[in-house]
Amino acid sequence: MTTLHDIDLVLGSSSIYRREQLSRLTTKFRVVKPDADETPRADEVPRALAIRLATAKAEAVAKHCPGAIVIGSDQVADLDGRPLGKPGSVDNAVGQLIDCAGKTVVFHSALCVIDARTSMHAYFEALDTTRVAFRELGEAEIRRYVARENPLDCAGAFKSEGLGIALFESIQSTDPTALIGLPMIALCALLRRAGITIV
Repeated sequence: MTTLHDIDLVLGSSSIYRREQLSRLTTKFRVVKPDADETPRADEVPRALAIRLATAKAEAVAKHCPGAIVIGSDQVADLDGRPLGKPGSVDNAVGQLIDCAGKTVVFHSALCVIDARTSMHAYFEALDTTRVAFRELGEAEIRRYVARENPLDCAGAFKSEGLGIALFESIQSTDPTALIGLPMIALCALLRRAGITIV
């Protein structure tokens, strides 16, 4: 039986949120920041972008981590077919939330687990789709929210695990952890497919 404690587990992400999520399963993992170009391609739909980037991140890290199990993940917010990235500034965050108010945004959370324990790397992939219905929001309310939670490093400009939950009418998902960035139910399933016992 191979457990999480028996392997070299690598999270290919610089996200503090994904790091916290993975620590729910085990503290025995290391973090390697992936060197991957995250620029969307021309006419690339958000779903395809999330899948491509999750795979690219895992591959970029697996090259330097022979013998490891590498986790790559990416999330793309989809507003009417347009990808929403991390806002990076207060003005961009406010603008994103103004655009999202009263609408449903689809979050595509992609996973790629690469088993690099042999020369022929095995790939395991999954995609979680979460639909978030935003309330009608006024600009003053949005600005108060952004000032309080500072969600500048989050696609969609909110933190669902924090005050951001107050911005929604509903969330439709098969995995409540996916919206934070790392779909844990899917991750556990992929690790089991790689022959790793979680509990």
